[in-house]
Amino acid sequence: MKMFISSRKAALAVATVAAFSLTACQTPAKNNKPAAFAETTVKPAEAHISQRVIGDGLYEMTYSSAANALFVASAQGFKDVNGGMLYRLDPATLETKGETHTDLKNFAMAVEPDGSLFYVTNTLDGGISKVDAKSGKVLQRLMFSEKDKDGDPMGAREIFLHQGQLYIGGVSDPAVIWVVDAKTMILKTRIKNAGKWVTGITYSPVTDRIYAATGGGVIQVINPHTHKIVKRWAPDDGKEYLFVNLAEDPATGRLFVTDDSKAKTTLVFDEHSGKVIKRISGDALGIKFNAKRNEIYISQRQSKKVLQLDATTYAVKNSWSFESHPNSLLVSEDGQTLYVSVKQDFNEDNSTKGPDSVARINLK
Repeated sequence: MKMFISSRKAALAVATVAAFSLTACQTPAKNNKPAAFAETTVKPAEAHISQRVIGDGLYEMTYSSAANALFVASAQGFKDVNGGMLYRLDPATLETKGETHTDLKNFAMAVEPDGSLFYVTNTLDGGISKVDAKSGKVLQRLMFSEKDKDGDPMGAREIFLHQGQLYIGGVSDPAVIWVVDAKTMILKTRIKNAGKWVTGITYSPVTDRIYAATGGGVIQVINPHTHKIVKRWAPDDGKEYLFVNLAEDPATGRLFVTDDSKAKTTLVFDEHSGKVIKRISGDALGIKFNAKRNEIYISQRQSKKVLQLDATTYAVKNSWSFESHPNSLLVSEDGQTLYVSVKQDFNEDNSTKGPDSVARINLK
């Protein structure tokens, strides 16, 4: 395990955040004590939102029903900072209830259906960790052997759990998707030639297929039983895309994919035909579909907003503005709360202007 973050690796991480807004380098906060609640710059009528400063390098979140806790993955800083954090928050108040200091930096998350365990990607070191939700202890770790063209570990970006198997997207060109037995943490197989940078992964019960978004603007369609890529979907409009995150509406067979940099849009694919049926303009990073409210949520990192859309008409029902950059999204199990990780700007020396925060939006 690499315990020292070199300046070259820090620069590489900054380049990665520019491409994916997931892997980043940040400095530690001067005070580790959580700050008090701070309201965002929302309209008075939208005061059903609270925001709390948590720490440096916040990325994805997950909820554990077994622990009744909101967990947040943190990479901490890059400049002279080793390791990361896993924060355990009260899902109602966002109060910090526990912290796990880890020797590797943490980014993406997936949780077991019963909430007893969750998994995080250690992107820069090319591995994943299994964590006990009640104690917050790291139980197991798996490091992948692949290297990129510069000899660094192939980044393990997104992670998705399906039927006891973890699908982890590699950031390389060509990329791989690692398939890992979640119980044993043993690598089962590699899905090779998965395109340029596997950025997002999800599963559709409609088609019984795994979808993987890529930085080359292609959706890889994977048979989860054979682990073979059976189709590749692309917009076919002559434009360049850098796909990032995915969401799905299983009732209508629609797959949503964001592009935050090249096309600055959200595409809607028909899962039955593989064709694009709708384009939603505007920069788009995180995306979630909420079946209980028939809504779509999009984080606009550059515009510093989170959008709430009607999932049928795509009309914007509401938006929330932030002083810094909304990143990852999480919808509560009852569909009535939206959580947002909010990130700070970078300085030229790979530090940031302050610690990141988590916002809680009451959708009722």
